Amino acid sequence: MTEDKLSSVGLAGLTGWHQTLSHLRGGAATFLCILLGAFAAIGFAPFHITPALCVSLVGLIWMLDGARTVKRWGRAMFIRGWGFGFGFFLISMYWTVMPFLVDPEKHAIFLWMPLIALPGGMALIWGTACILAGSFWSASPSRVFIFAIFMALAELVRGSLFGGFPWNLPGTSWVPGGSMSQLASIGGIYWLTLLTFLILASPAALVDTRRSNAMLIRALPAVLCVVLLGFAWAWGTQRLTQETQFTDQSVVLMDAGVPQSEKFKRGGEPLLVRYIHLLRDTPSQAGDIVIWPEGALMRGLLQDPRALDLVVEFLGDRQLIAGSSRAAPTPDNQTVYFNSLAVLRTGAATADLLALYDKHRLVPFGELSAAEILPFGHFFADFLPSDMQRMVENGFRPGAGPTVLLPQTGVPPFIPLICYEGLFPAAVRTASPQRSAAEWIVVITNDAWFQMPLGLGPAQHYAQHRYRAIESGLPMARVATLGVTAMVDGFGRETERGLPAPGDPEGWRSAVARVALPARVPDTLYQRFGDTFYWITMVLCAGLAFLTWRR
Repeated sequence: MTEDKLSSVGLAGLTGWHQTLSHLRGGAATFLCILLGAFAAIGFAPFHITPALCVSLVGLIWMLDGARTVKRWGRAMFIRGWGFGFGFFLISMYWTVMPFLVDPEKHAIFLWMPLIALPGGMALIWGTACILAGSFWSASPSRVFIFAIFMALAELVRGSLFGGFPWNLPGTSWVPGGSMSQLASIGGIYWLTLLTFLILASPAALVDTRRSNAMLIRALPAVLCVVLLGFAWAWGTQRLTQETQFTDQSVVLMDAGVPQSEKFKRGGEPLLVRYIHLLRDTPSQAGDIVIWPEGALMRGLLQDPRALDLVVEFLGDRQLIAGSSRAAPTPDNQTVYFNSLAVLRTGAATADLLALYDKHRLVPFGELSAAEILPFGHFFADFLPSDMQRMVENGFRPGAGPTVLLPQTGVPPFIPLICYEGLFPAAVRTASPQRSAAEWIVVITNDAWFQMPLGLGPAQHYAQHRYRAIESGLPMARVATLGVTAMVDGFGRETERGLPAPGDPEGWRSAVARVALPARVPDTLYQRFGDTFYWITMVLCAGLAFLTWRR
């Protein structure tokens, strides 16, 4: 049988789908792109059905094939890319509405922000990437490389613009701690995202609108990516044959598991009492390090002498790492607030503060005021309704930057990350001083805002945090209110997870575990070279696009 006949038989089904998708126009095309984007969401935690992301990306490229043939191709490319992004961000991040429902009487009016503004705004970046890709588009296999280049650049922009929101980067669709995820130790999550776009979109090149049926040319991207996928999986599998090594240091992960709405209804006293009971009842030894989550208590721990006295009474010969907001005066007699992490131990009269870290990456429009994010934000604030003005004007102050804490009192040097900061690879790679001295990462967060302990938000958050361990080779202790509280080794593998403790008040779900601290893995290539492999691969993709390009 000739090559043309083999091509005709083997690709008939794909050709039919390509013709169907590429010939759609108008609202039907936009609606299908939204559905494709929504379907891609199951490629991420907690499902990690990566083939779903492959199907969605291939479908999008075939839709873009059709858009590039119309007279106003730029508009069509943008709308289809935007629709895909809107569907993806809406479904994969639907949980962002939950913080607005903690106090619905005040904040339900702003539900349009997470349901429309957030997905629609981020989708603008993907739509723009599709326009730019369209300028170099052709029916040849080059379009797969072009698509991967511009979408990977779009994700880099999304992780930086207005403070950045790099949630659900396509590279995180691979199970953290699995074979493919180990590639992040070479080039970081943005490099893995570029490879993910390339690998999962490559089947789109098997069919196109050209009359030529040259199977070898069509199959080139898919063949290259199958080889790449095989080598990557084999290398990652070999890397994971290394067993986790543990240090002599024990860590007690401790979360009271209070729902966010309960904090406001019942006040801080029940929460303080619960943590004191956990300190008293959790089996531990002198020298253990106890970790509490972000904003563990209602009131700032460092400004509450009574709480500090109780903590000292039950902490004993252990150290405490706790999240706490704190107030600080300014030279002009104003008060500013920080979202902080404190390292404490029992002192002669009260708790001794061993180290302090202020969160430097603040959540846009949540912790960081809009006036600090948007150009001329303070000017526009005067024209907003009073409720929104409070959202614009109130916020924490950012800390100095990524930090290595060196308590030097039995607590190994560590890199602290608070919640949202764990999304950014540079927070670990650029921490100072003495980055090489860090032996572990401590992540504290409050996932109770999601109001769904088993929902998408907490699972996605945990998966993305685990990539910081893979990139750096540093083990990670994570304590999350109503999220996943666990210890992770330097390969991103979970070594132990927090379990419920007896005595929870109704509706609370504590998580406690005493675990051994894993040893760090030698410095990874990503820690040493940063995003170098990302840019080298970009150049290689551009070269392959040029070699296979035919208008």
